[in-house]
Amino acid sequence: MAGGRFDGKIVVVTGGASGIGKAAVVEFLGEGASVVVIDRSKEGIAEVEKEFRTKGLEPMMLAGDVTSAADVGHMVGEIMRKHGRIDVLFNNAGILVEGTVEEVSEADWDRIMSVNVKGPFLMSKAVVPVMLAQGAGVIVNNASCSGLVGDRGAVAYNTSKGAVVLMTKCLALDYADRGIRVNCVCPGEIETPMFMQEVSRRGMPVEDYRKEICAFHPIGRLGRPEEVAKAVVFLASEESSFITGTALSVDGGYTSQ
Repeated sequence: MAGGRFDGKIVVVTGGASGIGKAAVVEFLGEGASVVVIDRSKEGIAEVEKEFRTKGLEPMMLAGDVTSAADVGHMVGEIMRKHGRIDVLFNNAGILVEGTVEEVSEADWDRIMSVNVKGPFLMSKAVVPVMLAQGAGVIVNNASCSGLVGDRGAVAYNTSKGAVVLMTKCLALDYADRGIRVNCVCPGEIETPMFMQEVSRRGMPVEDYRKEICAFHPIGRLGRPEEVAKAVVFLASEESSFITGTALSVDGGYTSQ
């Protein structure tokens, strides 16, 4: 698609087969970008590729694990062979593990840190040299409002997302004078498969849990994936050219309380 803010730009979205990542893919395609969708689920990749094609959209699809340096190196190599550049990286892939320090297992702690923290680190490590060679680039990380404040029963998740916020700020400072901007979005509760995962874990009716969670958001509802995606597109665009190192809350007022 053409006629948008990202005509001629190459945009990489991790965890792009569902939720916020999928919504971001749609937004970037609508703005004229050539988009690369990365997801570890081969089934998810195949399903979303079929869905996009029925709409006349054909992003590049790559199945791989962002926690594996070998996978990341291979995927970035494939992108460079096809496109020759990477203008935007949206580190979106993430998982949820809930529980107190007594409840979270060591294995679950390691798993969430690997996906939520090591994943963006490895992707950024592979893509930053590309952007430096180009003299420009933008990285947007998906953190969370839970990376800005504490929550009960979410020690692993909040810790991982707090790390993403500070990783964002460190990367922004390291490369601010070398043409690379780095920011993150901090969503509140969004209507995604992760929300349904929480509902399932609690074993309660969806509407009861939705009502409970909405009470934490002053706007009085959950967010929609496309609302976060639009914020990501803004941070990736020239409209935010003087913004770097920022954690942008897209949380219906959650962190304002």
